[in-house]
Amino acid sequence: MPRKKTAKQVKRSRMFLRAFLATLAIAALGVGTACFFLANPFGEEEVTREIPVPAPYESQVQLKTLEEQAIKERPALFGDGLCVAEESEPDGQITAKAGIIFNRTTGEVVYSHNAYETLYPASITKCMTFLTALKHGDLSAKVTVTEEMLANLDPESSVAGLKPGDTLSLEQLLYGLMLPSGNDAANAIAWLVAGGEEAFVALMNEEAQAIGATGSHFTNAHGLTDPSHYTTAYDIYLVYNELLDYDKFLEVVGVPDYTAQYENQGTPVTKTWVRGIWYFNGQAEAPSGVTPIGGKTGTTPEAGYCLSLASSDSQDEQYVSVVLKADGRDALYGNMTALLSKIQK
Repeated sequence: MPRKKTAKQVKRSRMFLRAFLATLAIAALGVGTACFFLANPFGEEEVTREIPVPAPYESQVQLKTLEEQAIKERPALFGDGLCVAEESEPDGQITAKAGIIFNRTTGEVVYSHNAYETLYPASITKCMTFLTALKHGDLSAKVTVTEEMLANLDPESSVAGLKPGDTLSLEQLLYGLMLPSGNDAANAIAWLVAGGEEAFVALMNEEAQAIGATGSHFTNAHGLTDPSHYTTAYDIYLVYNELLDYDKFLEVVGVPDYTAQYENQGTPVTKTWVRGIWYFNGQAEAPSGVTPIGGKTGTTPEAGYCLSLASSDSQDEQYVSVVLKADGRDALYGNMTALLSKIQK
């Protein structure tokens, strides 16, 4: 076993430890003093200096400039420039189920009633057909009408008078689509552009989604009633907002009539189609200072009387107005004229 230290030995150890610690303290103080005099050998008052560092503020300014430039170059957001409809104060002259008029140039909502109400569009569907054909078709391409293309049409519905064997270009069919509101022309377009109605309708729905017309769904290219075929007044505005960027649309809806010359199995055929909107044939008069550009009517028992119209004012600002489900043809144009009267000329 280890021996225990005597009291005298413990005392001597403690004294030795204290002396050792005191020596360390003196040594440390000496090192600190030496460092001080080396740093300031003459004991002068310490001078505070500004040490140059990278300029963070210049970097921030440059970064901000780059961000601003990126914002300028950033693609426009989807909704930029589009009207956002809110319900307007009731107007006794607007008796249709839905009625809107938007200033396409400024993005101003002039008047809006039931803009998002889901309704049947009838032949106003053909505006979506027209847009899809422009985006996916070739105006010079031709198709020969077949029995299959005409098989699902109501014989009492509006047609362009096409017969099996008729060979027409897409450009000619677009006139037959809009002026006499030809359901037969709509089907022929579907076959020419997409190889069939089902494939063409899929394109219509894709294009509707692409422009934000999410309240719409189409099951055919002509607009005859189907429970799953519907739209809203606001979505029709979105379609027109796209169509008015195409010169071909303005050309087609802007003519009072069009004569198509084509062949049926080698035999020449001539058809003249006439625009049926009342503002263009003298049966209705637009308010002073408002010039209708072109539009599309639609009528079925389920949809009522419908009309979409593009117009301009004296300042060349463009307007899109839509009336859906009016009670009759006179009421249809009464509603539309009331909407056009709201334009501040």
